Amino acid sequence: MRSMPKAVRGAVAAAVMLGSCAAFGVLAVRPSPSQAEVDALAATFSFTAEPVNTAPPGANRERPVAPGLRGIRSWISAVGAAVAATDLRGLGRPGDLCLVDPRDDSVTVRPVPRDAEPYEPVRLSPTGVAYDATMAPMGCVPADLDEDGDLDLLVYYWGRSPLLFVNTASPTAVPRPGTFRARELLHPMEVWNSTTANVGDIDGDGHLDVLVGNYFPDGAKVLDPAAADDERVAMQDSMSRARNGGVNRILLTTPRGPDVVPDLVDAGNALSETAATSWTLSIGLQDLTGDGLPELYQANDFGPDQLMVNTSEIGRVRFTEVTGDRDLTTPKSEVLGHDSFKGMGVAFTYDRGSRLPTIVVSNITTPYALHESNFAFVPDGDPRDLLDGALPYREQSERLGLARSGWCWDVKTGDFDNDGVEEILQANGFLKGEVDRWPLLQELAMGNDELVRHPWAWPAFGPGDDVSGHESNPFWVKGRDGVYTDLAPAIGIAEPDNSRGLALADVDGNGTLDVVVANQWEDSVLLRNRSTAGTGANLRFVRAATTPGGPEVQALGVQVELHHPDHPQRAQLYPANGHAGVSAAEVPLSLPDHTPAPVTVTWRDASGLHEARVDVAPGRWTAVLHGDGTVALR
Repeated sequence: MRSMPKAVRGAVAAAVMLGSCAAFGVLAVRPSPSQAEVDALAATFSFTAEPVNTAPPGANRERPVAPGLRGIRSWISAVGAAVAATDLRGLGRPGDLCLVDPRDDSVTVRPVPRDAEPYEPVRLSPTGVAYDATMAPMGCVPADLDEDGDLDLLVYYWGRSPLLFVNTASPTAVPRPGTFRARELLHPMEVWNSTTANVGDIDGDGHLDVLVGNYFPDGAKVLDPAAADDERVAMQDSMSRARNGGVNRILLTTPRGPDVVPDLVDAGNALSETAATSWTLSIGLQDLTGDGLPELYQANDFGPDQLMVNTSEIGRVRFTEVTGDRDLTTPKSEVLGHDSFKGMGVAFTYDRGSRLPTIVVSNITTPYALHESNFAFVPDGDPRDLLDGALPYREQSERLGLARSGWCWDVKTGDFDNDGVEEILQANGFLKGEVDRWPLLQELAMGNDELVRHPWAWPAFGPGDDVSGHESNPFWVKGRDGVYTDLAPAIGIAEPDNSRGLALADVDGNGTLDVVVANQWEDSVLLRNRSTAGTGANLRFVRAATTPGGPEVQALGVQVELHHPDHPQRAQLYPANGHAGVSAAEVPLSLPDHTPAPVTVTWRDASGLHEARVDVAPGRWTAVLHGDGTVALR
């Protein structure tokens, strides 16, 4: 080669380099399944889409914002759609929805579409409390916080601390105007900007506690056009390490009686400073160590996520963060606790009844843009590792085919064809318009981190601008090789909706999971399951009455293990896991061979950890948890 002219040698070297890059590129491309394989996977799935609501009169497309945020008002207005599926009428199935529609900033209780026993939607009005146009609802979580046997509705907002809408009717009454009455969760009310909330018994005292993930700094009136020169109205102080958000809260509850807000103790000081001030979009609860206390996964925007091990005692909350180790093949951005992506949703799924779940996290993964990666943290160790401060997980989203799907928000897992293997559904989309603004956003992401906190340094995002506004929601189905394929196009549900929250529920009680999709600035949708599915069992859990004639109280955090030789399954009941969708408070199990199977039920109350075994047959069941550690099905 030395005998060649210099120019020729350079051309040859360039050709070799390009050829090598092309070869490695081919090797790096994820193989796609054949059309025949796609058709075979899709054969058992079928959904019909039904609108949940329609555009209200004078429907809005953006919100008023503080003057300093005027240039990015569409960005600020990109969240708020949310949905929860529940049973407010004692139907024995989750036929009711709590829907947040940003087009008129309404929170309504309504029946699912084409319900057999319909009623007129009921608006949850914040009467009798401080409320004005600088406040907007962001989500709704059903929970029996006063432990009177009916479900109350916790609604969280931008511009104020959450409200508890106490249910003043009987557990079987049809919702009417006035059924739900607004009560302040905090006294006095504070200015929070909350984007997610969850409920679970954090300290093991038998009462549900409230976790709130806040976004913009406390006190910042983000939606107040008169809030000029307010230094608290600031953006993230980094693209990858932002820790200047609102303070996340853990509120321990002690019930005080029917239709009364429980006593609250703020135990948020159990969070580290970085966990407390992250820009949190999603909260996931799951007992990973086997003590009945849920660990906490925080999915944070613009900064590392956090997995926290729970070693609390009654009245004393303790969390210890556990982070991953980097090896030669794992980028730092995919190491839990050191990641730099935009964590937006979290869900847990158990592979054939494995002791530890795979943790699935939604991120921004739009091609040729902020091309990050979803996370799939697959267990590679033992639950005891967590108590020793080690992380028994490795990130495997690329190997599983789950790495890329778009601008992702909520994520849920469920078995839609009752074959014992869960599918994964994500909510996608951001700003829907006609003018692509991705190049400008990419430029901001590549700029100096010191500029990000200043709204004036951001490119303009206004009406008509588009950033990932026409992406469909992936429906991931696992193939025989263990790799997931997005079947949304193949089964006809790949609509370019702008989605935020997902709620899974068997709304018609026919034994298959349906999906309610909360869409931003658009009609929300029910995906009614028409799949060719095997048989299943749905388990609802209540604590037995402690006094004669007393109420049975909803039980959450219950763990279920189905002992089946061919289809082992595990699940934990934390319906509010994720971003802005709350699934029905039921555990669905698949029984493909139509016969009963033994199930181990594990739960914790103030007296400790309980475990009981029952046989479960196909159908819908209420499991009554007794204080002596026994379970009765009815």
